[in-house]
Amino acid sequence: MLLLLLGIVVLHIAALVLLFVSTIVNAWTTGSTSSSDLWNNCSTIGGYHCDPANTGVWIQAVQALMILSIIFSFISLFLFFCQLFTLQKGGRFFLTGVFQILASLFVMSGAVIYTVMSPEWVPDSEAFGWAYIMAWAAFPLALISGLIYVILRKRE
Repeated sequence: MLLLLLGIVVLHIAALVLLFVSTIVNAWTTGSTSSSDLWNNCSTIGGYHCDPANTGVWIQAVQALMILSIIFSFISLFLFFCQLFTLQKGGRFFLTGVFQILASLFVMSGAVIYTVMSPEWVPDSEAFGWAYIMAWAAFPLALISGLIYVILRKRE
């Protein structure tokens, strides 16, 4: 049982790290002379400089969803440790699982919005970067860990 709990915590922390890093770094779209993320658009043409990201409603929605996914995933981890010590034997980690599943849905929604709306302002010479891929990788990890929490029962 201890090994199972350790594995779930490692999976949860891996998803949380992926969410955190993908939200912060400047590599959602990359090109030979520029890169952009949820917060900045940087270019090396005429010297290295960064401008604030587009202030459109859709990019603000992606920013909010990514931040919400981090917050909900962190709350889920906190609830797991609280429930681990307070939940009665045989109880399910239902609340923890719900928060983690919501975090996964938030990151999926943010990535879908970014995928659909980015062709409007990303040049054809740029491609999706590794941070964008990390956000998509965090979605199934968070979803799987959330489902495991819902199914998991507390033993001794």
